[in-house]
Amino acid sequence: MNTFSQPRPPVRTILVGLMLAIFLGALDQTIVAVSLPAIASGFGNFDLLAWVISGYMVAMTVAMPIYGKLGDLYGRRSLMLFATVLFTLASLFCGLAQSMEQLVLARVLQGIGAGGLMSVSQAIVGDIVPPRERGRYQGYFSSMYAVASIAGPVLGGLLTEHLSWRWVFLINLPVGLLALEVSRRTLVGLPVAGRRPRIDYPGTLLMIAGLGSLLLAITQVGQGAAWKDPGLLGLFAGALLLLLLFVWHERRTGEPLVPMHLFAIRAATLSWLVGFFASFQSISLSVLVPLRFQSVTGAGADSAAVHLLPLAMGVPLGAYCCGRLTATIGRYKPQIVGGALLLPCAIAGLALTSPQSMLLSGLFMLLCGIAAGTQFPTSLVAAQSAVEPHHLGVATSTTTLFRSLGGAVGIALMSAILLAMLQPLATQEGIAHGLSASALLSSLGGSGHEAQRQALDEVFRWLFLVNAGIGLLALTIALCLPNHALRGSPA
Repeated sequence: MNTFSQPRPPVRTILVGLMLAIFLGALDQTIVAVSLPAIASGFGNFDLLAWVISGYMVAMTVAMPIYGKLGDLYGRRSLMLFATVLFTLASLFCGLAQSMEQLVLARVLQGIGAGGLMSVSQAIVGDIVPPRERGRYQGYFSSMYAVASIAGPVLGGLLTEHLSWRWVFLINLPVGLLALEVSRRTLVGLPVAGRRPRIDYPGTLLMIAGLGSLLLAITQVGQGAAWKDPGLLGLFAGALLLLLLFVWHERRTGEPLVPMHLFAIRAATLSWLVGFFASFQSISLSVLVPLRFQSVTGAGADSAAVHLLPLAMGVPLGAYCCGRLTATIGRYKPQIVGGALLLPCAIAGLALTSPQSMLLSGLFMLLCGIAAGTQFPTSLVAAQSAVEPHHLGVATSTTTLFRSLGGAVGIALMSAILLAMLQPLATQEGIAHGLSASALLSSLGGSGHEAQRQALDEVFRWLFLVNAGIGLLALTIALCLPNHALRGSPA
C-alpha cells in the first residue's frame, strides 16, 4: 500500500523540475552530433567516434526499465535525484575527458543518468495527475522534448565554433544543478512502497545483456554492416537467446523487473506498439529528410537543419492540442487513430513532393510532426491508465523503452533499405563511406550531378513510400485499441 510523507507543492511547481530533466536528457541526444569532427580531431581517434552517440543511446534505453521498476519499489523522488546527480557528474567527466575511451565511458554513464531523467519524470506525472489530465501535462513534456531536439544542433554548433567541444557537455552543469535543486525542493509527498522491496538481480542482468546486444546489432545495421556478417548475426542470436531467457525468468520470479502479465493487458500492449511505430516513423524522418534535402538540392547542413523545423514544431503543437482534447472528452483513442491516419498520408505527400518545393514539403513535415505529437502523450496516458497504480513506473518506462527501440529500429531499417536501393547506382567503395550527402553523390555513376540527383530523388521517394506503408500497420494497431474512458474530472 502506498503512503505519503507530506503535502505536495502545486503541480505546476513540480513540473518545472521535471521539464528541466526532460530538457537535459533530450538535449544530449542531439547536441553532440555537430561536434563529432572536432572531438575526433582533438583526440586524433576516429575508431570509437560513433560510440560517442551510440553509447549514450544504448545506455539510456537499457536503463529505462530498471528505473521504472526501482521507482515502483523505492519511490521516485530518490531515483530522480540520483539520476540528476549521475547525469550532471557524467557531463563533467565528458567535458574533462583526456581520451576517446574516457569520453565514451563518460557518455555511457551520462546515458544511464538520462534514462532516469526521461522515464522517472514522466512516471511522476502519473503519480500526481489524474488520468484524464495526464495527456495535457504529457503534451508539455513533448513540447520540451521538441525544443531540446531543435536547440541541440544549434547550441552544439555555436559552442563548438566559439568556445570548445568540451562546452557541449559542460553547459549541462548549471542546468543540472538547477534541476537538482528544484526537484529536491518540490518532489515531496510522492507515493513510496509500503512493503519491503526485492530486486530481481538475475532479470536485470539478462535484460541489460539482451537489450544491449540487440541495440548494438541494430546500431551496426544502421551504420552499414552487412546482414551476413558473422559478428552481427552472433549479436542478434545472442540478443534473442538472452531476451527469451529474460521472459522465462520473469514469468517465474516473485518480484519481476517487468511483470509479463502486463503484456496480456490489451490496452497497454497496443499503446506501447503505437509509441513504437510513431517513433519509428518520426525519428527515421528526422534523419532521412535532411539527407534527402542535401543530396538532391546540394544544400548545406545549415539549410537542412532549417528544413527540419516544421517537423520539430509540429510535435509539440500536436501534443498540446491532443492533450487538451483528451482532458475535455476523457478518451484517448480518437486522437491516437487520427494521428496514426494522418502520419502515413503526410509521409506519402512528402514522398511525392519535390524537396525544392520548400513551402509544400514544409507543410507535409508540419503535418508529420502534428501526427506524431498526437500519439506520444496519448499512448503514454493509455498505458498508464491500463495498469494498476503500483505498476505505474514499469508502464511508463516500458512506453519510453518502446519509443527508443522504435527510433533505433526505424533509423537502422530505413538506412539499410536506403543502402540496398543504392546498390545498383553506387560503388561499394562509395557506400562504405557512410550516409552523408557528399558520399552518396560521389558514389553514384552518371554523366552529371543533375542525373545523379534525379536518381537519388527517386530512391528517397520510394523509401518514404515504404515508410508510409509501415504506417498502415500502425493504423491497424491504433484501430484495435479499446476506447476506454479516463478517470478523473476535466480541468
